[in-house]
Amino acid sequence: MTLREIKDLLQAEVLTGEELLDIVPTSFCGSDLLSDVLAFTKEKSLLLTGLTNSQVIRTAEMSDLIGIVFVRGKRPDNATIELATIKKIPLLTTRLPMFESCGRLYRGGARGCSEVK
Repeated sequence: MTLREIKDLLQAEVLTGEELLDIVPTSFCGSDLLSDVLAFTKEKSLLLTGLTNSQVIRTAEMSDLIGIVFVRGKRPDNATIELATIKKIPLLTTRLPMFESCGRLYRGGARGCSEVK
């Protein structure tokens, strides 16, 4: 499933990285704890989070994540979006809560980091 398909599934808006929506994540992670993201995500994962500060971009860069979906209608500030643009990390936002977003992705065939070897 590509980021473009995920965008449609989650009724999400693209904040930056429209040209990168054909990327396919290898796994998915939903977390508001950046320490858990650093400890448990796999490379090329997509992160779903409610955190909107610039540290989430830095964490995505360090963990080699392919993008971030902000849940619950959260939107990062312009400086964070600009940092993601520079780092080529696609950002999306959805009004859906974390639970429903993860559920829709799982039902659509997505697998979490613990299921990917």
